[in-house]
Amino acid sequence: QVQLVESGGGLVQPGGSLRLSCAVSGSAFSISAMGWYRQAPGKQRELVATIASGGGTNYANSVKGRFTISRDNAKNTVYLQMNSLKPEDTAVYYCHYYRYDYWGQGTQVTVSS
Repeated sequence: QVQLVESGGGLVQPGGSLRLSCAVSGSAFSISAMGWYRQAPGKQRELVATIASGGGTNYANSVKGRFTISRDNAKNTVYLQMNSLKPEDTAVYYCHYYRYDYWGQGTQVTVSS
């Protein structure tokens, strides 16, 4: 059974940084695209970034230049490095495993002074 376990969320001041991690159990991680999404209160879930099995990346315009998605296939883990955080980045962040359409439980990121 596939499980996704996210970590790394928390409270950070504007301009600060956080790194989210998503550890995936089960096989086929290395051949699956992975993604990070977020959902703010009262808003729809939106795409933040994706990374293909070959390492190609894609970002939402709102996070380009500030966030970096990466993966470590040896650890079955995908990361989201978030720099220059803004209050509007506050949301629950979810990891998505495209191959089997699985979602993580979400991790809260709050950007506030």
